[in-house]
Amino acid sequence: MSKMVAPSILSADFANLEKEIKAVAAAGADWIHVDVMDGRFVPNITIGIPVVKSLKKISPLPLDVHLMIEEPERYVEDFIKAGSDYLTIHVEATGDPAAVLKRIRELGAKPGITLRPRTSLEEVLPLLPLCDLVLVMTVEPGFGGQSFMHDQIKKITRLREEIQKMNLSCLIEVDGGINEETAKLCHEADVFVAGSYVFGREYKSAIASLKES
Repeated sequence: MSKMVAPSILSADFANLEKEIKAVAAAGADWIHVDVMDGRFVPNITIGIPVVKSLKKISPLPLDVHLMIEEPERYVEDFIKAGSDYLTIHVEATGDPAAVLKRIRELGAKPGITLRPRTSLEEVLPLLPLCDLVLVMTVEPGFGGQSFMHDQIKKITRLREEIQKMNLSCLIEVDGGINEETAKLCHEADVFVAGSYVFGREYKSAIASLKES
């Protein structure tokens, strides 16, 4: 089965987002990945609810929204109203991740959980039954263009084993330094998030190379 690809608009041309999103959709992308950063959980600020709402109006693909924000419970309802199809929170960002994941599902979106590279996989294992998506970060969250962290591959392999052991159907997504070569190392994953690798070259060939990895 070919992999799914979610181009990250963090690397897109923000002056031409509609054109960029429609172009990657036509080139075979499956989702649009939206990185939301608050300057607190990570040392960077990106986009918020109004931009997600605008993207929803023009995107032919589901919006895969990754909240890198403190206290995501304060904002999940607004992000879902804005049009998030998948909404992923960090296990480190809230005191009660299980409650937030349940709330995301109640509000009609697909909940996801993610963890920073330095966070143990044990932190998210009890939450897997509440998730449609588990995002493994292969860079430190906060900025695009970082190098892939090879020590995270074993986390992906272990995660696949645990999902199968629990007989769950949640998808494994990988984000950080993904290109044709690193994607091959993450063969247990279902979805690849790629920013500069897609938006920095010819979209169709870049997306195809990830799907075939």
